Amino acid sequence: MDEERALYIVRAGEAGAIERVLRDYSDKKLCEGIFKVLVKDIPTTCQVSCLEVLRILSRDKKVLVPVTTKENMQILLRLAKLNESDDSLEKVSEFPVIVESLKCLCNIVFNSQMAQQLSLELNLAAKLCNLLRKCKDRKFINDIKCFDLRLLFLLSLLHTDIRSQLRYELQGLPLLTQILESAFSIKWTDEYESAIDHNGPPLSPQETDCAIEALKALFNVTVDSWKVHKESDSHQFRVMAAVLRHCLLIVGPTEDKTEELHSNAVNLLSNVPVSCLDVLICPLTHEETAQEATTLDELPSDKTAEKETVLKNNTMVYNGMNMEAIHVLLSFMEKRIDKGSSYREGLTPVLSLLTECSRAHRNIRKFLKDQVLPPLRDVTNRPEVGSTVRNKLVRLMTHVDLGVKQIAAEFLFVLCKERVDSLLKYTGYGNAAGLLAARGLLAGGRGDNWYSEDEDTDTEEYKNAKPNINLITGHLEEPMPNPIDEMTEEQKEYEAMKLVNMLDKLSREELLKPMGLKPDGTITPLEEALNQYSVIEETSSDTD
Repeated sequence: MDEERALYIVRAGEAGAIERVLRDYSDKKLCEGIFKVLVKDIPTTCQVSCLEVLRILSRDKKVLVPVTTKENMQILLRLAKLNESDDSLEKVSEFPVIVESLKCLCNIVFNSQMAQQLSLELNLAAKLCNLLRKCKDRKFINDIKCFDLRLLFLLSLLHTDIRSQLRYELQGLPLLTQILESAFSIKWTDEYESAIDHNGPPLSPQETDCAIEALKALFNVTVDSWKVHKESDSHQFRVMAAVLRHCLLIVGPTEDKTEELHSNAVNLLSNVPVSCLDVLICPLTHEETAQEATTLDELPSDKTAEKETVLKNNTMVYNGMNMEAIHVLLSFMEKRIDKGSSYREGLTPVLSLLTECSRAHRNIRKFLKDQVLPPLRDVTNRPEVGSTVRNKLVRLMTHVDLGVKQIAAEFLFVLCKERVDSLLKYTGYGNAAGLLAARGLLAGGRGDNWYSEDEDTDTEEYKNAKPNINLITGHLEEPMPNPIDEMTEEQKEYEAMKLVNMLDKLSREELLKPMGLKPDGTITPLEEALNQYSVIEETSSDTD
């Protein structure tokens, strides 16, 4: 707002307008004054004070518009040590200035489209990567790394072109992965396996914040990786997946921070090509194998299912593989279900990840099947009633959110090797009807994907109860008296005609539409289904 416009409003005399225009005008003048001061050679403490005020003012978009210029952006880049001429970060006294400058840039880039365009012109992404390389292995400048990464995340979020530049030109994938390695202090014991100290201290708040910002930036860099994955990238993606496995097995300073850390790790794992997720599990060492054998021998012989999965020295073991990371993902999923809200944003990423892992990796699927759908023993309750993971997932199969119920049903279907009869055993036909209708499997059968042919074994309790299980509800019901047993033939005929007339009325008024199954297993209006079967019969007759 120029001076003449401000004076005109003041002379008009409206109190609210006068207060507003004076505040905006003074804020703009203050911003301009701060930039003029920052150009000068002033003490570090004065620079920090000016930048703190600018950071607060930069939250207001109206104030930013007139002061967002290339010259002012360059001033902040210089103070943030983002100019290529700045070779090192040796002066500790300058660190507060760098941090405050990066904070100001975060606010300005987020709130100003002009600043976003100038960021492209000034090649800000490359400068940020250069600064990250300078401080990548430095332990005492986490604040600089944190706000550098936050600004990198904002740029890659607001400009899709920068994602490609980061991925290929600036080698952002290995750089950001190394930042995560540094934050977690990872020590490699094998190519894709790190040492985990279960009794070690939690991450510090600064390390946790830095890791979260790196995970968010990596998510943007890899957001389309599953589409354009090249075989030459396999190693890098496997290294990243191994770092994320380590991330899942450590904790932050608080429970909330740990959940935020794991949530961002789950989101990033969703971008990793599924063929590279095999590093989430790893074979046991010789010592761990010996310990597992001892534990198996200690279990009673009749506990065959329990002997598949054992917990030894805080390590979840299944079929000779370390399943700690998968168990953490399963626990994370259950916590998100228990929250009871924001399923679309909070639950579907981890459910999708577990579904794809199960579909592609046999050991992961078998372990999850053992945890989620153990052999049925008690079938007196409906599948959706109870507090087990299975009960919770079956309840989600009829959730009002279409996306949530689809992915919950898909997860259980994959655990059942996409076999309809196996799915119905655990869920009942009523809960599974939506998935089966969408997949054209209402008449039974199995999905399109191939799985190993190992058979499920039913418990004796289930075998004894099976003849009396209601296939619709999926649980054992006491035999109900037949209401027509006491009727005469005339009464039965009368009730049958009454039902026919009611259905006919509903059909004619289009309140109810009779449906049938097409040859491909999907549902369609009954007339259309009958016509298709007639065509098939005529074709078969002509062929004969």
